[in-house]
Amino acid sequence: MAVKTGLILAGGGARAAYQVGVLRAVAGLMPPDTRQPFPIITGTSAGAINALGLAGRSGSFRSRTRALSAVWASLDSEAVYRTDASAVVKNGLRIAWHMLRGNRKSKHPLALLDNRPLRTLLEDIVQFSRIDDALAKGELEGIGVTAMNYTNGRSTTFYQGQAHIAPWTRAHRRSVSCKLDVDHLMASSALPTLFPAVRLGQHYFGDGALRQSRPLSPAIRMGADRLFIIGVSESGDDFEPDQEAEVAPTIAQVLGQMLNAVFLDSTQTDLETLQRMNALVSQLSARQLADADLANMRVIDTLTISPSRSLGELARDYIHELPRSTRWFLERTGSIKATGSGGALSYILFEPGYCQQLMQLGFDDTMARANDVRTFFDVDQPAGMRLAEKAQARSRPDSQPSRLTERWLRLIGRA
Repeated sequence: MAVKTGLILAGGGARAAYQVGVLRAVAGLMPPDTRQPFPIITGTSAGAINALGLAGRSGSFRSRTRALSAVWASLDSEAVYRTDASAVVKNGLRIAWHMLRGNRKSKHPLALLDNRPLRTLLEDIVQFSRIDDALAKGELEGIGVTAMNYTNGRSTTFYQGQAHIAPWTRAHRRSVSCKLDVDHLMASSALPTLFPAVRLGQHYFGDGALRQSRPLSPAIRMGADRLFIIGVSESGDDFEPDQEAEVAPTIAQVLGQMLNAVFLDSTQTDLETLQRMNALVSQLSARQLADADLANMRVIDTLTISPSRSLGELARDYIHELPRSTRWFLERTGSIKATGSGGALSYILFEPGYCQQLMQLGFDDTMARANDVRTFFDVDQPAGMRLAEKAQARSRPDSQPSRLTERWLRLIGRA
């Protein structure tokens, strides 16, 4: 039986450009005629857009990643949300007015930014009919996007897949089998307070990273035997030393930390849980698992690629690319300071220079671990490149242990 590989694309607004660079590198390490190395794909927020952008196209895997790269390379804020001052001021006044009116109902979801341009963009770049074709040919096993139900707080994964994939329900999370469309993408990528909620059926939904305590679960539920995880957040402990606070935090700083918590913590925590479960399951026989009513449990191999640099700091180098009205707002709210990280800026900086830099970083980070990627996908390494890549790996002071070494360490309890 073929091993089914699941692709996990986390959320993160503009940071999702990093994922495209990683995918371009993976495509370059695969045989040129590879169609789809990920029969199972799940995405959240902007990661959901990349997921559908990858699955909702025809051609080889390389051609799909090239097309996705072209979209992000030419992206700007105006293609995602209205940047004119009148739109921002109008939305701000609407929010203030409804707060003053108290419990009066609003016919339209409230948000600071108008992201209707994003809907037009998605309708142009995602070929939703292509998903039906891929499922019919067996090229795709299942694809899911996650959104958060504002009514009951449930994390909901909307998925389209093969008939044998049964819906699942767990504490505070559930799945819905459906035919995916642009509304699901708009809902999953509706950044809280920044973009408006989207009505799906009888409920309104927002960014899927909210309340998503188990981001790895949907791919596993759809049958993935191993997971390729692309993160878009780095550990703050690795990049930002503790500094004495001179002034109280601004609203924008608080929002930036909230977004970091939403997009970073759940993936890392779920991965740690999975690693502990792997260590437990690998020590039990099939009979022991069956006796414990855990016959469906299995070791899920993983490989994670995440940024080697602080994306918040990187965003500060491209502040000048922002539209004047957006830059004015961020300056007045304290998001742009002489020191400190980019905070919320790194999530909404949909500008060519920043996005291209993120894609390049994703490409470089992946190529730095080319041997790990080839091992994970069981791809033969060209003989002429083996010595050069091994020498490069030895020369990197921050070289990470191989995937097999990491798993061995976990099993003996040292990681």
